[in-house]
Formats: sequence, structure tokens, C-alpha cells
Amino acid sequence: MKRHINRLKAGASYFGCGGFLHKIGTLQRLAIYNTLSFERLNRKYGDIKQIFLESEQNWQQTFYIMLLRTMGGVDNKQAFDTLSRRVAYAMILRERMVPQNIEAMLIGASGLLDLYPHDEYILNLKRNFAYLAAKYSIEPMEPEEWKITKIYPNNHPILRLSQIATLLTHTSDIMDRMLACRTGEDVNKLFSCESLPYWLNHYTPASTKQQSIAKRIGRTKTDLLAINLVAQMQYAYGDYINNDTLRNRAISMLEDLPAESNSIIAQWKSYGPIAQTAFDSQALLQLSFEYCRHQRCEECIVGRQIMATIEEKQLHGE
Repeated sequence: MKRHINRLKAGASYFGCGGFLHKIGTLQRLAIYNTLSFERLNRKYGDIKQIFLESEQNWQQTFYIMLLRTMGGVDNKQAFDTLSRRVAYAMILRERMVPQNIEAMLIGASGLLDLYPHDEYILNLKRNFAYLAAKYSIEPMEPEEWKITKIYPNNHPILRLSQIATLLTHTSDIMDRMLACRTGEDVNKLFSCESLPYWLNHYTPASTKQQSIAKRIGRTKTDLLAINLVAQMQYAYGDYINNDTLRNRAISMLEDLPAESNSIIAQWKSYGPIAQTAFDSQALLQLSFEYCRHQRCEECIVGRQIMATIEEKQLHGE
């Protein structure tokens, strides 16, 4: 039996048990995904709960931090997290009557403006930020904290910050509206905010491009927000207040969305169509990060079922 365990561990680096997941019946695979997806939801709840405690048990600030982290994506998640703590949500609420101040606070505090030439728009941002930094004692970040090379123009952190500023300016009840979302389309309608006019023909400050960039946050990004922000916050907040409606809404949201498209899920899907929805892909990400990566095959629900299948075959002399 140890030989079979070692074979499982040897295949963990390339997700070798994907073949088993493809061959088993739909109901058996769904039962496995249920276990893994709820593990992931509960792990994410633990992360959110830690942010909640660090935010002095303020759910609005917690949501705001999660929003910025998710908008930052893989490359700038930590930088957006740092920014969300330097420019707190309470500051955003105080400045909502002057929309340009929110953009000035967020982009100015990022420290990125110093990397680019200054036109009139950028100089106004810098002047506004100087006033707001003194008002709220904001210490700007260092530009080196951001990844800005090899980033698609539509994912540039300055553009994302402008979109966040627009969203927060025009949506005062954003957490309540997020909790009310039921489908990916609902999330798309909530988050597909426009960037301010200046950024429509500026990939980076003071660098005008002939071709305008995307005006709104695209569907691919809002689907990721639905998976990694909305569903996670619905489940976490629902668990915190013991509300089954919110917890079930989070599950339905993941079942409504298509599976994520990334290198890990692509590797799993090379064995067959084993990830159709975001609920499926979240299960496979849990399997990848918590079990395959650490070769925890004996503790893994998939590994245990594979071993049980082998034992049954040996019992019947197959």
C-alpha cells in the first residue's frame, strides 16, 4: 500500500489524480467537490475574520480591504492591501461629496505618480493629495512596492484605483448591494464602473495613446470579483451572523459562474471537462494548494478514495 501512496505523491506535482476525477461518476465527483469547496470557503472565512479583527471589527472596512486586495489581482494584491490600510474607508466616506478627492487620495497614496511625467491633471491630483495627506496624516507608499512592468494596460494599478474611486464615490451602500447579489450578472452590474474620462486615452499618467483603453471593468474581472470577493464575503458575513440565506447565496453564486481560467485549472482540465463552474474550480484550487502542493495524499479526500478503490480491487483479486 505504501507503494501506491508514493505513486500518488509522485503525481501530485502534475495533479495526477485528475484522471481519477474524470473517470468517476458525476455524483461521486460532486460529493468530493462539496467537501473541498466548503473547506476553501471556511479557510477564506478565516482570512476575512482576521482582517475583520485587525479592522476593529468593522465590516465596512473589512469589505473595503477585500475589495482592494481583489482588484489588485495576483501581482499587486499586497500593495493594494497596504494602500487600503493607509487610506481607510472612513476617509473615503468623509470625502464622497468631492469625488476628485477620493481619486487623489487613492492614487496619491500609492506613491506611483512620482514615476510619471506631470500634466495638468496629474499636477491637480498631486496638489489635492498634498492637502488630503496633511488632513488625514497619510504616508504615501514607495513606488517599488508595486508591480507595474509586464502588466496589461487595463490592469495597471493607477487605472484600477481610478475605477475604485468611481465605484466608491457613486455607491454609498456598496456592502449591502454586494450582499444582495445573486448572480454573476448582478455582480457585473454593480462593479462594471467607468474610469474617469482622463484615463480613457492615458495608459499611464501624461502619456497619451491614440487608442482608448477599456472604459469599464470588464466581465472577466467582475467574474473574479464575484468569486473572490462577493461570494467569500457573503459566506463569511452569513457565517458571522448565522444567516443561512447568505451562506446559500454564496454557494449559488459560485454555481452560477463559469470555472476560473488560469494555469492551475487548465492543468486539471487537461484530464477532461472536470471543472464547469466556479464551485468546481474552487474545489480544485483547494485540492491543489492544500493537498497536492504539500503531497498530503493520505489526508486528501481524493487520495483516500483512490486508495479505497485500489484496496477493493485487491480484495476481489482484480
